[in-house]
Amino acid sequence: MSDITLLSIIDSKDKTIFEDDNYIIPLYQRAFAWSDKEISQLIDDIYDFEAEKYYIGSLIINVNSNGLYEVIDGQQRLTALYLLLNYLGYRWKEERLRYECREKSNYTLNFLNSLSPNEDNRNKSVDEDKIEQNLIKGLDIIEQKFRADKINAQKFKEKLKNVKLFRIEVPPHTDLNRYFEIMNVRGEQLEQHDILKAKLMEPLGPDEQTAFSIVWDACRDMSGYVQMHFNKQQRELLFGGDWDWLNIDNIFSLTADDGSVHPQTAIKIIENKEPIQVWDRDDEAGNRIRFESIIDFPFFLLHVLKVFVATEYNEYFSAIPELLDDKKLLKTFTDIIDKWKSDKEFSLKFIKYLLKCRFLFDKYIIKREYKNEDTTGSWSLKELKVSGARSKKKPYYRDTYFGELNEWKTTYSPRTVTNLMLQSCLRVSYTSPKIMHWITELLKWLNVDDNLKKLSQFENQIEIIAQEPVIKFITDKDYMQGVNTPHIVLNYLDYLLWTKRSDDEYKGLNFDEFSFEFRNSVEHWYPQHPSSQSFDSWADVDKFGNLCIIQRNVNSKFSNLSPTSKKGTYHQMIEKGSLKMRVMSALTKDDTAWKETICDDHEGKMLKLLKVACNIA
Repeated sequence: MSDITLLSIIDSKDKTIFEDDNYIIPLYQRAFAWSDKEISQLIDDIYDFEAEKYYIGSLIINVNSNGLYEVIDGQQRLTALYLLLNYLGYRWKEERLRYECREKSNYTLNFLNSLSPNEDNRNKSVDEDKIEQNLIKGLDIIEQKFRADKINAQKFKEKLKNVKLFRIEVPPHTDLNRYFEIMNVRGEQLEQHDILKAKLMEPLGPDEQTAFSIVWDACRDMSGYVQMHFNKQQRELLFGGDWDWLNIDNIFSLTADDGSVHPQTAIKIIENKEPIQVWDRDDEAGNRIRFESIIDFPFFLLHVLKVFVATEYNEYFSAIPELLDDKKLLKTFTDIIDKWKSDKEFSLKFIKYLLKCRFLFDKYIIKREYKNEDTTGSWSLKELKVSGARSKKKPYYRDTYFGELNEWKTTYSPRTVTNLMLQSCLRVSYTSPKIMHWITELLKWLNVDDNLKKLSQFENQIEIIAQEPVIKFITDKDYMQGVNTPHIVLNYLDYLLWTKRSDDEYKGLNFDEFSFEFRNSVEHWYPQHPSSQSFDSWADVDKFGNLCIIQRNVNSKFSNLSPTSKKGTYHQMIEKGSLKMRVMSALTKDDTAWKETICDDHEGKMLKLLKVACNIA
């Protein structure tokens, strides 16, 4: 197993990563070449992060015969950090960073280290012919960035104390030339989930490592359906002849096609990172279909960890940060693994949860679906099925079944659509993957086998999650929040209006064609800032009845128009907008009447709809 060390760029005693260790950049590495773009991004990433810790990436090193840390990957970032620390006034008694056989680079680094951070160095003697200009340019970029953005150097130093770097030592006798060739061709760096994979595989035996790696790699590709990321033999072993029932205990019967063992070291994981084969993506009609996950793999791992811990050892659940932070992936797992009685037991159980949760996620959690030339996509909630003879099975997709175990298993579209609408309501309300806790809650419910026998209750679970902040909004009775009104309240209200689409009063508003989109801006129907002197401002403009949710890219002129002007000028946009906005537009006949009576009547009706749904008297 590769040795992995977590380093602070500046530790609590104000010592930097260069204080005690000597790094050398091998000859086969290129010289420092980061430009304004990369250096500025590094500074922005460090200065802007608000989390407790920020993980800046990995540094792959080899300890050579002289005890020096030979940098195999990550030297551009390491050199940029050296220049950054130099600008902040840090100096070192020894030559802590040097380039093999690049005398200009070494002369320049030593010269910069010799400059006094608090004095005028203009008279300091220097041989211009020996200066490496890219290093001087890098330092100039840092200085200009700090001045232009008015970055407080002391505050930046405090930030650096919470910035972490993974230093990964490759195993002894590694073919460094082969490794560098792989890194150079693929341009890939170890990500935290790669390091996590190596950590979880370390305590396993060879056959267990093989099975673990096969399942992990299949789950890592979040596109499509997980069954399609196994070969035929593996797929039928895990999912049966119809590919729709998970035989979780068969995981450790998996073998690699060539009979070889999947290695567990971090370097080998990089070396074996091949594109994942998708065996088939055609539906019954032969149309090419692409399904896009609503979250990336690191976030999915965090959801699975929460499900795993809640099920196996709930007392550890509080040790997992509430915020889902992909930059803390490895630390979050390590904190839990350290509590477990056996690293091997954790790994063997977790890989089962990973596959089960991915199987459930694909089947019961919405995706984005793109058909043919469609570039915008639509919400999708489908399950993978197969048709044809055993030797010529063809995959296709149908609406996910949400019936009872003993019901006749035919597609029941109305229930599927309800589940889809509720989930898409949540998806557009919680846009950051860091706060998509609803996915964890739904996976926890689905993970209970008995619940899969009563899937007609699944929509109730989604609605309970959606209603929680709505109940708080209603019980707080603060209906004058204006643009600070929680998006979930307005989106859930749109869902409730959609359920009333057959009511006579809404039949002419095309509710059937409604879908949840990323409408992330709360809008005043009667404007907060009237566009002209032709109509008056309104003190009660922040009323809930006067609000709706729109897309941010809607013409800014829309915001300042009167209700009647909005209705007349933007009727096509309104017809495709949120349902509450459609209702407000239909009610609008006169601007004055809107303020005096209609808005209050509308608000009362909308709040009643929310209260009834949430069982609030």
